[in-house]
Amino acid sequence: MQQIWPPRAAEGENVNEIQLKYGCNPNQKPSRIFMEDGSDLPVTVLNGKPGYINFLDAFNGWQLVKELKEATHLPAAASFKHVSPAGAAVGLPLTETLAKIYWVEDLGELSPLACAYARARGADRMSSFGDFIALSDVCDADTARLIKREVSDGVIAPGYTEEALELLKSKKKGAYNIIQIDPAYSPAPVERKQVYGVTFEQGRNELDIDGDLLSNIVTANKEIPEEALIDMKISLITLKYTQSNSVCYVKGGQAIGIGAGQQSRIHCTRLAGQKADNWYLRQSPQVLSLQFLDKIGRADRDNAIDLYIGEEYMDVLADGAWEKTFKVKPPVFTREEKRAWLDGLTDVTLGSDAFFPFSDNIERAYKSGVKYIAQPGGSVRDDAVIACCDKYDIIMAFTGIRLFHH
Repeated sequence: MQQIWPPRAAEGENVNEIQLKYGCNPNQKPSRIFMEDGSDLPVTVLNGKPGYINFLDAFNGWQLVKELKEATHLPAAASFKHVSPAGAAVGLPLTETLAKIYWVEDLGELSPLACAYARARGADRMSSFGDFIALSDVCDADTARLIKREVSDGVIAPGYTEEALELLKSKKKGAYNIIQIDPAYSPAPVERKQVYGVTFEQGRNELDIDGDLLSNIVTANKEIPEEALIDMKISLITLKYTQSNSVCYVKGGQAIGIGAGQQSRIHCTRLAGQKADNWYLRQSPQVLSLQFLDKIGRADRDNAIDLYIGEEYMDVLADGAWEKTFKVKPPVFTREEKRAWLDGLTDVTLGSDAFFPFSDNIERAYKSGVKYIAQPGGSVRDDAVIACCDKYDIIMAFTGIRLFHH
């Protein structure tokens, strides 16, 4: 039996506003969320006491998964940290390898929604540590069991089954933040916020990410398979709710590398590309064969893997260090071995929230297996960017639409 919207408000509860402990930081008081027009809030807190940043993550995450579900007709999940997604995915089945690197192989066959969250959480587990979760569908027991064992601040969903709600309420000694949102809620077409006492006003970004947006293919190769079109939609919808500048690498229905908030686009492309590389390196035989001590938990394993596949691998392989993590000392994962493995990463999609000003972005993207690109176009160097794509037989669509988010 699932919770049906709207849940009954507690006696005397003011559903027009929710008082918060503080704002972004403890010194920023008072703090609340409220409806300026006097109407009821579209959310109910079922458990816990969410904070200011929790609600920013919750509302951005909900918009993202709602749009992913509408665009793909699949359950969707997002893992948010500091008002940008660390991961976003739709509910496709997990391969045996993905289940292993996401630490869910012991949970058996998962529901589509649980698969979506396993993917969203698993793509960049370092960034997702302590995340706020957004779910497009009613949270089921499979998804709740997965959430319960991870370090997380809270979850927003349109509903919860009774079993899922009880599982989640037992998390964090009963203080886990559980928010239910009215799926029928539609915000006003104009949004406002204040900065330094000055009110900013703009129309909401209601852009529909559909096939028409991806129809202007500007490269010599114009063949985009259906799976890549879905990945393009995922990348662009994810970028709508990622702090700019931003780029997003996607493969197989999930973001595998998100670069957010970088002032230079090439730095964004490099950051997200490195995350995509790390996602693929974690699937290598060298990483899958690591023998961790039984006492090492998931978070510590994530940290050790991140060091092992990076340039500072001796921090975890030096004598006196490896014994604290591994049963057997692993061999060095050499730069040549990593490059050879990364050459197997192919058919990746890359989305960008604004145009690529230089072809160096394409050169970097190609090293992470990018085959399909969606970007607005409009740079004075578009011809050079297109020529670089053609050099590598990359297919690129110009959307004509920028997706900045601040």
